[in-house]
Amino acid sequence: MVFSPSPSPLSSRAPSPAPSFSDEKDGAAIYEVGTQPMEAYQTTLAPWRAAVRSRIVARVAEESKTIARLQSVIRTPWLDSYFVYTSSLGTHTFFMTMLPGLVFFGYADIGLELTIILALGVYLASFFKDLFCSPRPFAPPVTRLTIGTHHLEYGFPSTHSTNSVSIALIFFAKVYLAAHAEEPSISMQTFWMLLAGLLFYTFSIVFGRIYTAMHSFTDCVMGVSLGTFIWWAWSSFPGIPLGGIMLARGLGVGKVVDDWVTSGGLEVPVILSSILLLAVNQHPQPADDCPCFEDAIAFGSVMLGLFIGKWGVSYWGIDQYHRAAVVQPGSGWIYDNATEEWMVVERGVHDITLWWSVAVLKMVIGISVIIIWRILAKSLLHITLPPMYRFLAKAFELPNRRFYTPATDYKNVPSEFANGNGLRAIPSVIDLSGMLEQENGGGDVGYVSGVGYNHAGKRMGQTLKPRNEKVRFASGLSKSYTPQEEEKDQRDDEKEEEVKHYDADVLTKVVVYAGIALLATQVLPVMFDMVGLGVRSWIEV
Repeated sequence: MVFSPSPSPLSSRAPSPAPSFSDEKDGAAIYEVGTQPMEAYQTTLAPWRAAVRSRIVARVAEESKTIARLQSVIRTPWLDSYFVYTSSLGTHTFFMTMLPGLVFFGYADIGLELTIILALGVYLASFFKDLFCSPRPFAPPVTRLTIGTHHLEYGFPSTHSTNSVSIALIFFAKVYLAAHAEEPSISMQTFWMLLAGLLFYTFSIVFGRIYTAMHSFTDCVMGVSLGTFIWWAWSSFPGIPLGGIMLARGLGVGKVVDDWVTSGGLEVPVILSSILLLAVNQHPQPADDCPCFEDAIAFGSVMLGLFIGKWGVSYWGIDQYHRAAVVQPGSGWIYDNATEEWMVVERGVHDITLWWSVAVLKMVIGISVIIIWRILAKSLLHITLPPMYRFLAKAFELPNRRFYTPATDYKNVPSEFANGNGLRAIPSVIDLSGMLEQENGGGDVGYVSGVGYNHAGKRMGQTLKPRNEKVRFASGLSKSYTPQEEEKDQRDDEKEEEVKHYDADVLTKVVVYAGIALLATQVLPVMFDMVGLGVRSWIEV
C-alpha cells in the first residue's frame, strides 16, 4: 500500500481530512468510515444532512489537532491503560451484562429503568451517527487507543458519553432522594461520597473518549447533552429546590408510558411492535457500511421485549402471583405461621453458603436459557424468513437497506454468517473475551490509528468491507510498512472475505433480542419465584 497525504479538506473531491491510501494491486481506495471524499457524502446524503456534516467534520479536523497536542503532553502508559480499560464501563455491553443480575436479585425497577434509558441512548446515538456520517478524530495527527471495535463506527455523537451521563443521573436521583427524604436512608456524608464517585465515573468515561482520541470534544458535548435529555425526558425526578424553583425536574414520560403499558389491552403489543418496526425502517441510511444500525436494532428490540413482557404479566394477572412473598433461600427471612408475619433470623455459615449457591444457580440457569433461545430462534428464523421474503417480494416491493443483500439474491443465510459474522449463538453481552483481542502480546495497549494497526505495524481488529469491490473500509495507517509486513498484509487482504449483511437478519435480530429481554426481565424471574428460588433477599414490612 502507498501512503499519500490528504488533499485540502475544503475540496469537494477531497476526502475528509485524513490520510488516503491506494492498493497497488487493484487500485481500490481504502477509507476509514466517514472519510470518503466529500463528493460521496454530497451525492449520497440529503443536502441538509451534508451541510450539517460538513460543519461537524470541520470541527473534528480542528479538534484533532488540539487532541494531538493534548496527547503529547499528558499521555503516559498508566493513563493509556486506565482510560482504555475503563472505557468498557461506558459500553452497552457492560451494562447489558450487569442488568439481568439486578432483575434476578430483586432490583427489577432500577434494572428496567436502566435498560430503557440505555436502549434509548444507544438507539438515538446510532440514529445521529448514521444521520450525519461524521468521522472520528483523524489519525494522524492523533493516536487512537481502543480494545473494542468502536473505531468502525461514526464518531458523532459519543455513545459512551450518552450512556455514562444518563446512567449517572439515574443513580444521582436515587441517592439524592434517599438522602433528602423525610426519613433519610443514607447520611449526607454518604450522599456526598456517592456523588463524588458518580462524578469521577462520568469524568473517566467522557474525558477518556477524548484522551484515547476516539471522540472529539464536539462528539462528547453532544453525547453528554443527549444523555442528559434522555434522562430528563424519561425521569420523574421531582427536582432540587432552589430559590422557589425546582431544578432538574424530570418530564415524566417514563411514568406515562409505564402506566399505559400496564393498564392497556391487546392494542399495547400491536402499537409497540409497530413503533419498533417504524423506528427500524426510518433509521437513516448511512453513506458507509457502519455497524451503528446493528446496535439500534438490538437495543430497540430489547426495549420492545421489556415492555411487552411488562404488559403481559399485568394483562394476564401474572404480576400479582409473581410478586407474592418469595425470598431467595439463605436470605435470613422465615415466615411465622402463628403470627402470619415474616421474621428476620440470624444467618449462619450454612445460610450464607446456601444463598451464594442459589445465586450462582440462578445466573447459570438464566444465561443458559438465553443462549438456548438465541440458538433456536436464530436458526429457525434464518431458515424460514428468506423464503417468506421471496414470496412477499412477488406481490410487494419490500424495503431494502443499503449494504444489505435482499432475499431474492440468496437462498438462505450462509452458515458462516450465522456462526461467525452475524448474530452469533453466544450473546455478545457475555462473550466478553472478544473485547480484548486487540491487546498486544507485550502487554501494551493496542493503538488504533487510522486503521486498526498497532504501533508495531500489525493489523488490529476487524476490517469491514461493503459489497462495492472498489471501496473498502479500514481504519487509517500510522506507520510505514516494512516490505515483509506489506507483503503479509496484502496476503491477509486477499484472504479476507467481504462482510455481507442479509435482510433476513434484521427481523431475526428484532425477534431474538426482544425474546432475550422478555426472558430476562419477566419469564425467568417468574420461574425463579415459582420454583422457590426467589428474586429477592428481603421482605418489605
